[in-house]
Amino acid sequence: MLWDALGSSKIFQEKNMKNITYLLVDIGVLILPLIFSFHPKLQFYKKWKSTTLSILIVGSIFITWDILSTQIGLWGFNSDYLCGVYFFNLPLEEILFFICIPYACLFTYHCLKMIWPIKNHESTQWITYKLCISLFVSGLIFYKHLYTSVTFISLALTLVFIQIKYKPIWLSRLYTSLIILIIPFLMVNGILTGTGLESSIIWHNENEIIGLRILTIPIEDFFYGFLLILLNVFLLELFDKKSAKTIKTN
Repeated sequence: MLWDALGSSKIFQEKNMKNITYLLVDIGVLILPLIFSFHPKLQFYKKWKSTTLSILIVGSIFITWDILSTQIGLWGFNSDYLCGVYFFNLPLEEILFFICIPYACLFTYHCLKMIWPIKNHESTQWITYKLCISLFVSGLIFYKHLYTSVTFISLALTLVFIQIKYKPIWLSRLYTSLIILIIPFLMVNGILTGTGLESSIIWHNENEIIGLRILTIPIEDFFYGFLLILLNVFLLELFDKKSAKTIKTN
């Protein structure tokens, strides 16, 4: 009986660990950027006001998108890897995702900005417009795949709007940041979509994606993440610019 009790206890512990897998991913993404935010040479904590505003605004957009997407079955979540706390039918871990991932990416962008005071380049504009055209056309071609179409077209329109309206000098730095973040992205999204696990934490409706994957990650996720970080960086730069103008005025 004692052996049975120990066996049951071990199974229970393993089950509990499995149920916090997604939560551990969120914490793992956040912990190092949060600690190094206080590094004397980085001092990212001084940007917490702008960072928080950016994350909350963009997060509200993506969480709304997430709620609608789960309701119509574009994607969903495997309860085996969740702690069981839900808000508006979204797991707590998914909501934390839109806080932890942007924070880590904004921290990376900030670090790059500290060592790379870049100027605008015509090549960046050319890359941006070419990317926008490619994404928009692809979104139209794959209109029957809702996740693909909405993601590609949304990113294309957002990019072209920012480029035309604001002519940002920071886009090339953002592109470099995204290249740096590819490895962490493959690790995090790989786990979420099932790499190294018995099954995926987040599943996608195969009818709503084109089916091209890198590891277990749908290609659409790369552009979904691009849009998420683009909007956060855009707002961060916007708020920082306004803050700098206010300081100069005072």
